[in-house]
Formats: sequence, structure tokens, C-alpha cells
Amino acid sequence: MVSRSYSNLLDLASGNTLTIGHMGKRLPRVMTVAGIISDLDEENSISNGSDAPSSISQERIIIVGNQLPLLAHRRSDNSGWDFSWDEDSLLLQLKDGLGEDAEVIYVGCLKEEIEPREQDEVAQTLLETFKCVATFLPNDLFTKFYHGFCKQQLWPLFHYMLPLSRDLGGRFDRTLWQAYVSVNKIFADKVMEVISPDEDFVWVHDYHLMVLPTFLRKRFNRVKLGFFLHSPFPSSEIYRTLPVRDELLRALLNADLIGFHTFDYARHFLSCCSRMLGLAYKSKRGYIGLEYYGRTVSIKILPVGIHMRQLQNVLNLPETETKVAELKDQFNGRTVLLGVDDMDIFKGISLKLLAMEQFLIQHPEWREKVVLVQIANPARGRGKDVQEVQCETYSTAKRINETFGSEGYEPIILIDSPLQVYERIAYYVIAECCLVTAVRDGMNLIPYEYIICHQGNGKLDETLEIDLSLPKRSMLVVSEFIGCSPSLSGAIRVNPWNIDSVAEAMDAALAMRDSEKQLRHEKHYRYVSSHHVGYWANSFLQDLERTCRDHVRRRCWGIGFGLGFRVIALDPNFRKLSVDHIASAYRRTKNRAILLDYDGTMMPQTSINKTPTPEAINILNSLCRDPMNVVFLVSGTDKETLSLWFSPCDKLVLAAEHGYFMREKQDEEWETSVPVLDFDWKQIAEPVMKVYTETTDGSTIEAKESGLVWHYQYADPDFGSCQAKELLDHLESVLSNEPVSVKSGQHFVEVKPQGVTKGLVAERLLDMMREKSMLPDFVLCIGDDRSDEDMFEVISRATSGPSLSPVADIFACTVGQKPSKAKYYLEDTTEIVRMLEGLAKASDRTVRLASSAQSSGASKFAVT
Repeated sequence: MVSRSYSNLLDLASGNTLTIGHMGKRLPRVMTVAGIISDLDEENSISNGSDAPSSISQERIIIVGNQLPLLAHRRSDNSGWDFSWDEDSLLLQLKDGLGEDAEVIYVGCLKEEIEPREQDEVAQTLLETFKCVATFLPNDLFTKFYHGFCKQQLWPLFHYMLPLSRDLGGRFDRTLWQAYVSVNKIFADKVMEVISPDEDFVWVHDYHLMVLPTFLRKRFNRVKLGFFLHSPFPSSEIYRTLPVRDELLRALLNADLIGFHTFDYARHFLSCCSRMLGLAYKSKRGYIGLEYYGRTVSIKILPVGIHMRQLQNVLNLPETETKVAELKDQFNGRTVLLGVDDMDIFKGISLKLLAMEQFLIQHPEWREKVVLVQIANPARGRGKDVQEVQCETYSTAKRINETFGSEGYEPIILIDSPLQVYERIAYYVIAECCLVTAVRDGMNLIPYEYIICHQGNGKLDETLEIDLSLPKRSMLVVSEFIGCSPSLSGAIRVNPWNIDSVAEAMDAALAMRDSEKQLRHEKHYRYVSSHHVGYWANSFLQDLERTCRDHVRRRCWGIGFGLGFRVIALDPNFRKLSVDHIASAYRRTKNRAILLDYDGTMMPQTSINKTPTPEAINILNSLCRDPMNVVFLVSGTDKETLSLWFSPCDKLVLAAEHGYFMREKQDEEWETSVPVLDFDWKQIAEPVMKVYTETTDGSTIEAKESGLVWHYQYADPDFGSCQAKELLDHLESVLSNEPVSVKSGQHFVEVKPQGVTKGLVAERLLDMMREKSMLPDFVLCIGDDRSDEDMFEVISRATSGPSLSPVADIFACTVGQKPSKAKYYLEDTTEIVRMLEGLAKASDRTVRLASSAQSSGASKFAVT
């Protein structure tokens, strides 16, 4: 059976599903024509997912990236293409972390452009030979997607560059966004051609494919889907400037596991989800998770590593040994500082050169003795900013060499021609210190490679004339703004914008004792050699498997259109309350207990004016007029306000301040549910709350007769939440010997006498019906937050006792989909009021019929 994507909530309420027979896996096909997709919704699209448990005999992972891990070369006779694995590709290297029996399928584009007439043949060859599914994009679409939205919009923004002018990143262009969405849709179609949704894991990589999870989740509700972002994720103040910020966040939340290199990147993502989508994260047993429509989206924090075996193989090459000897002779005893960076605006090459200049000015004793070798790899992007970086780098290097150089000596050696891998490795080996001063970088594996290369091997040690009995040593100066920085605790961390600081770091690295360098190298080598790319991949996939473990036992429905699509995942025993179901039970029962929370249930939490509407008053009066009903309404509001608000409802039983005060009839006095001797503790708690109110803009104190409540609904979400945790700890500490309980809820911290819970209200309701000799055969209990769980618990316990009829219909209902002791939910206050309105109409009909019957009986009696 497969679950259908519901756009009609009435279908969702009734629980209807579409049954489709088992479909075999489709044969791969090739899409050679693509264009802009303006309408994301497919009129007849369905969202499939099997309800049967998956039995995985052999794991299969579909790895999706912008580029396939392949190298393509056109044959010399122009008769076709030759393909080989790209050993430098991370997507290929991560296979080291997978089990030997794991099958891997790659989905992505080729680096080379393939003519349309060749695409079918190439696609078939790649699938059969390499298990790669090629995605072919038309030139204009690829340009808008990659060089447009990815490189002009996302990449600068994620590296903290705001598009303040046309020259700085470029303004948001909706046609580029449409191209981005279109390409992600094409990638989704390619994945659908080969996926077995019940068995396969899908791992999507990087910012090029951030909306892909939505398209896959829309087609397969239970797809096991992970996403890893290899770039930084900016702070919410930067990210919120993006016009499509919500769309990207919601798309990522359609993944089961989202990975980041550092805690900072994850923290920024979570902050964006909190500030823009109102989602709060929870940490449990070391795992961070976001609750999103009944699904738990897990957050993974682990930096990627390097491929140890490949690097060691290059170190063992004879060419490497020869190049090391050549470089040793070339620098002739001079100390080498090394930089290896792409020629782009965020790598900070010119800042590094300026720091070298400052170092030579401040430490003239190092002139003629030290050189900075800067390897500048070609930029991955293109445009005016790249040209400016190149010009500035060349001019700065030339000026420094002219100032400090001499015959046979240049302090800056700039290498901008492509190097073989072994040549780059040789530079690592001979460098005394590696400098990575990027102003912003997602990860940067250069320091890791440098550390492994300095561990070296016996032959290289002999070439360098190093004593084999001595421990190895290395030294790193790294920017605090790169992803690998937190994992390199032995490196000298610098602010690359502070040129003087970087210059001093250069001097400190060169002047450091060998014993200290050895200790730092040993520490780094131990980490890098154990946290390699295989470890990273294995750890990510283990967490993905753990996150997806309960997919098969949850009931899933897809709702929403376009990029607003999301899946509702519910526990089998937790379902939406059907209005028809409860109305049917209501009509056939005779003794009904109705317990309603007010704040957040009948009245939205966000409403500033909490006064009940005329509609709500009419509904409550209709329910109270029915002699078969006993209706309780509970609120956190004080008793005077409740008396005023519900004065038109003379038969409504009220409970104020979460059950501390109760009143059965309008003309009766309020009674306390728990005897409290004194409230001296308020003199302790209130001054503490005032301190937090003064320091937290937007927070207020609500003084009740039974307690005190600190509200922070209108404060900054992050700061308010942080202050609430501090206040909770503070109050628990100072009130530890007082007969009170301190609890936190949705945007509040409350102090009240021990024993005061809404569960008391539920118990009083059942006692009251027993006193009236009414054995309830219908119970409706509705609440919206943590304090209402006590009511649900009392009602649940009563089902096995004498307080309820053995055949009673119990409807414990919470507002919204969240973990609860209730068995049912409704989406919001609008649905709650609509449901109560239906019950009120049924009661009005009952009262009218009873009144008509009495009138008819009286008339007959009079005639007689």
C-alpha cells in the first residue's frame, strides 16, 4: 500500500488512502530536453511511499551531487568519449566509509559538455560501466543555474557577502531562481528513475541542490534522505535578506538528516528556523532534532576528512621524491611558508601577502631567509570580482618583491599555473609552516593534507636529511573563519583581516621550539588520521539510518503545493479528529463531560485581545443548555477577568489560574482547589523576575492571586529562550525550600503552589458528574500546551475505573501535531471552534425537539 499526497484536508481527516499494486523498478532513461519550470505543481502528481517494512538485504546508496566523480576525455579521432574515475572527487572518496556490500549509484552532471546526439549513448555507458546517472542540462539553463543563482546569489550570501550593489554579488533575479528550481526538479527526475524508495538511502550534497529534498519527498513520503552542506551557513541576519529564504529552509527540512561541518553553521541554521519558521530544536542524548509536522529532522555536526590512502600513495611516488629533492635544492636552506588557495575573493590571498610584507618590516632579521610560496589554483567562478582579485594579487606580490627582493631572492613566489598532485604534495613536505587565511570558507582541507604530508615516509625523510629517530613536526596558521579551524586546536588561529596579528603569528610559528611543534603535530596527526573521509561518511550514514528507523511505523500524508510541500508523519495511534466521528458519538450518547482549555485552544495564543468572541459565547451557551452536558472551561487567567468575560454563560463551570480557583455556577463563590497557607514566596520570586524583565526587552510579569508568570512572547526568540532557561534555574534555586513548582511553557515561566494542575479540573469534572448520578459515556477534553497534558492523563486513567461508562467514547484532543498523551489532534483554534460549533448545533436541535415534545404534551393535557 502507498500513501497518497493529500491536498484536501477532508481526505486527511477521513484517513482514505489510495491502493496501488507493486511496481517494478523502471528502466533508466535519459532526459535530453529541459527548460524553466514556472509551475511547480503537477496536476496529477501522487506521493508514494510503502507502508510495508523494508527488508534490506544489501544497502544501496544514491549519492547526488552537482558533478559526477568522473573525468571525461574526447578521443583523439573524435569518435566518442573515454571516461575514468576522478580520484580527487569527495563523492568517490566517501565510498571508503561504506560497507563492502553497499552498492553506490551516482547522480550528477559531467564536467564536459556532451552534444545532444551523443547523450543517450553516453548515459547508457555511464550507467552500465560506472553506475552513474548523467544529468544533461542545456547551456542556457546551466549558466543561469550554476553561474547565475548558485555563484551570484547563494555562494556570496553564504560567505557573508550582501548584494549591496550590482558589483557585489548582484541583485536577486527571479529568473535565476526559476532556473535553480528547474535544475533541482530535473535531478529529482533522475533519482526517481533508479530509486527503490523502500530500500535505498539518498544522500544529497551541497548548496546547488537545496530544494531537491522537496521534490523527492513529494514523490516518496518515506524516502530515506540525507543532505550535507559543504559551504558555510550564514547567521540569520545575513540569511534573512534572501527573498526565497523560507522556501530554501522548508526544502531542507524535507530531508531526514542535515549535516554541517561546524557547530556555528548548524547554530545559524537552527536560528534561522526559529526566527523565520518558528521552529524550536531539542537536544536529546547528544542528538539535535527539529520537530517538523510530526517528523524529527536530525542535525549532524561533523567536518569532512581527507582520503588518507590516496594521499599516502602520492607521497610514495618516485616523482614526489624527485620533486622534494628539487625544491630542497631550489630554496637552498631558506625557510618556506606555504599557502594553497583558489583565486577567489574569499580565500584572502592578498591579505596574506600584506601580512608577509608586514612580517618582513617588523622582523628584518628574516629577510633573505624566508619565502612565501603561494599556490593560486584557478577560480571556480568567473566574473569581475575574480579578475579584481587576480590583479590585486599580482600587483601586491610584484610590489613586495621589488621592495624586499634582491638578486637570487624573492620573498613572494606566486604559482598560478596548474600543478600535478605530486608537485603540490612536494611543496607541503618542504614547507615549515602552512598559512590558510581565508576570510570565509566552508571547510578547507589544505591544513589536513599538510599535516599528513609532514608525517611523510622514510624515503622522503632521507631526501630531506631528517633524523628518523626524531618525532615529526609541523606548524599551522589558520583563519578562525574556516570550517577546519575548530578541529585544529594546536594551530595558531588568526583573524585574517588583522594583518599585524597574522604577521605576528608568522613570527610565532617560525620561532616556536621544535618540541612544541612536535607535540602540536602529533595532536593534529592523531585527529586527522582517525577522522578521515571514510569515518565521516560512515558516521553520517549511520545517523541517517538511525533517523529513518521509524519511517515504516508512521502514517504519512503529503500536504501543500510547490515548495511549500511537506509531509505530516504521525504515530499510528495519533490521528486527526474527524468531525463526523465525534458528531456521531455526540448524538448517540446521553451523559457528556466536556472540558475545554481557553488560552491557545478557543482563543489563539497570538491574539492580543483575549476577550471571547460572540461566536464563542454562543457555542458555549448552546453546549451548556443541553441537559446531557456538563461543560468545564479552564484558563490561566485570573478569576475576576474570567467572571467578566463569561458572564453571559450562567451554566458554564469555570476554573481560573489553571485550576487553583473553581466556580460551578455564576451565583456561587469561587473555591480554591488546593489549600495554601501563605504566599510569602512571592516576595522572593517577584524581584528575580523583575531583574529578567528589565534585561529582556519585550518580556512582562503577570501577577496572579495564586502565582507569578514571566512572559517573553514578544522578546527576541533566541534571547528570550536563553533568558527563560536562566530564569528557570534561578527560580528553582532560590525557591528550593518553598512549597511551589516552577515550570516553563510556550513563551512563559510560571511559579505556582505545588499540586495546582489542570488535572485537578478533570478530576473535579468527573466527581461533579458522579454527584449528579451521571455516568459519562462521552468525554471531550481539549488543550494546547504542556499544562493540558495533566488533563489528558487523568482522563486516560479514568477509562479503567468506575468514573466512566465501560463503553464511553473518549476524545482527548490537542491543538497541533506534537508529542502528546492525547489520541487526537486538530490543526488550530479555527478547527477547534468549527468542531464545537457542530456539536453546539446538534445540542440546539436536541433542546428544540425536547421543547417541542413538552409543548405538544402540555397541549394534549390541556385539551383533555
